[in-house]
Amino acid sequence: MTDPAYDLDAVRRRIPILASHVPMSNCSQAPQSEPTREAAERYLTSWNEAGMDWESWIAETEAARAEFAAVIGARPEDVAVGTSVSQVTASVATAFDWTSERNRVIASAGEFPTVGHVWLAQERFGARVEWVPEQDGVIDLSRYAECIDERTRVVAACHGCYQTGFKQDISGIAELAHAQGALLFVDAYQTLGTEAFDAPASGADFVASGNLKFLMGTPGIAFLWARPGLAEHLRPAITGWFGRADPFAFDATRLDWGTGARSFDLGTPPIMEAYVARAGMAWLREIGLEAIGAWNAVLGRRCVEGALERGLDVLGPHDQERRTPTTAIVCIDGPGVEAALRREAILASARGPVIRLAPHFYSTLEDVDRSLDALVRVLDVRRA
Repeated sequence: MTDPAYDLDAVRRRIPILASHVPMSNCSQAPQSEPTREAAERYLTSWNEAGMDWESWIAETEAARAEFAAVIGARPEDVAVGTSVSQVTASVATAFDWTSERNRVIASAGEFPTVGHVWLAQERFGARVEWVPEQDGVIDLSRYAECIDERTRVVAACHGCYQTGFKQDISGIAELAHAQGALLFVDAYQTLGTEAFDAPASGADFVASGNLKFLMGTPGIAFLWARPGLAEHLRPAITGWFGRADPFAFDATRLDWGTGARSFDLGTPPIMEAYVARAGMAWLREIGLEAIGAWNAVLGRRCVEGALERGLDVLGPHDQERRTPTTAIVCIDGPGVEAALRREAILASARGPVIRLAPHFYSTLEDVDRSLDALVRVLDVRRA
């Protein structure tokens, strides 16, 4: 495949920064697009002209909830609206009683730090966190089988590892967790928007993601999907007035709960961010997530193969079936390399000992080659 199934030129015309830069940093922040900018301006216009238009603003938040549900093949009533993956993970974590014998959390070593921190914070309440080890940027499914037992309450397994791009077998992990009566919490931040994903069919019990990466949104908003029937049995200690059965009852003395995943809603929702998030997700669905996934596989393969051909050290699996579009290349002083690439108009993202190149549906094969050539030049200069 040398071209995607959609009109790539038309897509690229809707991302202004492509006129001057090569964004390869979707694993950290998506570029602004015309749909998302127009959405933000619609909110600003509403705020400016109406002053206060809560009915429309809440309706937009509900539309964003429904759009996220559509992205993952779920129902809106099974989706909660939050402000970050840190927040929605913490809400889930505080919904469990950690004083029983089933008090273990099994977390993968590939989790983004915030997820690990949230589970570790529950140890003061009786939780015990243990880690599934990573080797050469990969986590073998058999290691989960070794760790999960009848004392396990939750398994935390990211779909895509933030540093290496390694993509985990969520269905396989879910089977192991459920066999021991445990629940599976999935951070899908590094995969949603890169391919089609069916949350109900995946086996996961919770799926969380924010929008600023491959979902083409902005910081400040995140969503949590809970398997139908699960939220009704959980009562998060992190809550707020939008988590009530009737937020507008304004009864501070009554702690009731919203239906479905709405019990995980918090306080006043992130209104402007909801406008932007909805627009980004709707654009991706209009283009087609399956078509996007097919092109991202081509881009990811070109990135890995091109890096290896240039003598670069790729961390994580080389097989595109086992990875996200993100390619992690080992380097010294990742932040310095990131800054040097920016001076060449290449936007990359450093994490620890690697520099990450993360193309997306709007990227071209030439973008990948140009980025790799620039990286070779930067690394050669720094070694000289």
